[in-house]
Amino acid sequence: MNCVAMMDDRTPAKVRDSPIHGKGCFATRPIAATEFIGEYTGRATAADGTYVLWVEGDDGEFHGIDGDGPLRWLNHSTDPNVEFDGPQLFALRDIGVGEELTFHYGEEWDHID
Repeated sequence: MNCVAMMDDRTPAKVRDSPIHGKGCFATRPIAATEFIGEYTGRATAADGTYVLWVEGDDGEFHGIDGDGPLRWLNHSTDPNVEFDGPQLFALRDIGVGEELTFHYGEEWDHID
């Protein structure tokens, strides 16, 4: 498993080369549906970018997080197995060992599998 980076001990995934695109996050153990996986970390930003996650704040405004942690390597899928609730990542369904974690990037990505 060509491991590129290891997430902290509580995160059940590691980063490695992805068949989808570049690098990706892969389950290192079974992950149960609704399980908390990790949190998207990085500096606040108002500019869009490759690793920016837009999160709706309590004020109803969207705030960018320019990812610096392993979750910045999550790839897009129209059939995702994880989703963000704010910056926190949760499993949408049971995920098997070795399965790539993917989320839906947003409506502008609907045409891309």
